[in-house]
Amino acid sequence: MTHQEISHHRLAAQKLLKTSSNSPVEIVHHLGAMQAQDYAMAKWAIGSRCNATEAAIEEAINSAQIIRTHILRPTWHFVAAEDIYWMLELSAPQVKRFTTSAARKYGFDAKKLDQANSVIEKVLSGNNHFTRDEIMQELNIKKTSSEDFLSAAIMMNAELDGLVCNGKMKGKQITYALLEERVSKPKSKLTKEEALAKLALRYFESHGPATLLDFSWWSGFSPTICKSAINAIELQMTSIEINKQTYWFVNQPTNSNLIHESIHFLPAFDEILISYKTREASIVLEHQPKAFTNNGIFKPIILENSKVIGTWKRTIKKDHAKIETHFFSETETSKKEILFDGIKAFENYLETKIIIE
Repeated sequence: MTHQEISHHRLAAQKLLKTSSNSPVEIVHHLGAMQAQDYAMAKWAIGSRCNATEAAIEEAINSAQIIRTHILRPTWHFVAAEDIYWMLELSAPQVKRFTTSAARKYGFDAKKLDQANSVIEKVLSGNNHFTRDEIMQELNIKKTSSEDFLSAAIMMNAELDGLVCNGKMKGKQITYALLEERVSKPKSKLTKEEALAKLALRYFESHGPATLLDFSWWSGFSPTICKSAINAIELQMTSIEINKQTYWFVNQPTNSNLIHESIHFLPAFDEILISYKTREASIVLEHQPKAFTNNGIFKPIILENSKVIGTWKRTIKKDHAKIETHFFSETETSKKEILFDGIKAFENYLETKIIIE
């Protein structure tokens, strides 16, 4: 299997070839956890994999079918409601190391964080949905640039403790609500080993072919822990070796004849790039600095036949959306017109006219 074949099979695994109809919740459930710190773009990460509009995806989030919270790594992710508790219980201890360390810099130890949780629970109880600023007012924490880091740590800690998650959007403002008031707790729990195996299987089903280090990067767990998870599900997967690297995948064909033409305009931080430790299967090394930075800032990307060929930017206007493109190589006007057909899905998703500049 070549890098071209790997990148194509990843498109299929990540539901970007749209071989079947899926709802927004089914997309998120399939992928396990979708990075979502850029809220507007993260919704398009879901929309690019199904036929739902932005409004429909927003409704799924507002109604708590899809949860947006900090999980796996210390960043925002979308997670299906049915997965939130077992995944949070599995990953929270490792992510809390970052939040508790950040809070300590501002004089908040474990006791103070627990006290903050008690206030937050009281404020939000009764299906209240408050912004972070509103919650900080209740905690008597002023809104300053330095205190902003403290407030982020406090709310992330509350998320990781399973106390809060996203509430309904208040205009363009993000709110928090009590998790148990939005999603009922399951009656049974998974052991850590069962949860790790479930997470690993979900990852390789939805992101494979991928390596041990890819899974370690995406999940936030050490290679040693990830190796034990792979060993637990090895019989349910297929593996191939390329350049002394083992790639694992589940329920995917290895027939290169299935590769076909495709164009995708994908959002910043999309799983097609960010969920892998190394990304040479989808983008050549010389172009990588044009698509993402060393400090983890990812741009919206244009894929042709599963390869990144450029970046794009969208600006939302009153009655249309403006799209600006940058191709890594000089591209003929006639070729651009063919490529721009790939933006039609985004036009349908936004339900507004798109102008390309």
